[in-house]
Amino acid sequence: MAKIEIGDPAPDFDLAGTGGKRYRLADRRGRWTILAFYPGDFTLVCTRQFCSYRDDDERLAELDADVLGISPQAVESHDRFTAEHRLNVPLLADPDRATAKAYGVLAPGGLVRRSIFIVDPEGIVRHRDVSMLSLRYRDADDLAEALARAREG
Repeated sequence: MAKIEIGDPAPDFDLAGTGGKRYRLADRRGRWTILAFYPGDFTLVCTRQFCSYRDDDERLAELDADVLGISPQAVESHDRFTAEHRLNVPLLADPDRATAKAYGVLAPGGLVRRSIFIVDPEGIVRHRDVSMLSLRYRDADDLAEALARAREG
């Protein structure tokens, strides 16, 4: 499995997401992008993570960066998860786990490790944080700090 490091080109993807949209990383060129890989919809920590992003919507808006959640569940699950919790971050379906594998966050047994990647406007990874146990998430303040460091170079 690949291990993406800071300074590497971010692997592109083309994934279906909430709201009936398709998301390609290449379409985000010119913008900072935060990729939040997570194990699964409706799980305790993932629910807390994405509800914290919803609750800190103003803080996320201040980042001037796109935040995208990626997990292996189908879009239908993501749509239910989004509706039930009124989530504000687009959730992308990676059912074959190809994107998780490309970023090196697929654990043995197929579990996606909770991870944050920050991709600069040119498509280069500027921040990488992969949780081995996926028990703790990065909140909006953590994302803001990581993004500020990434922008400083």
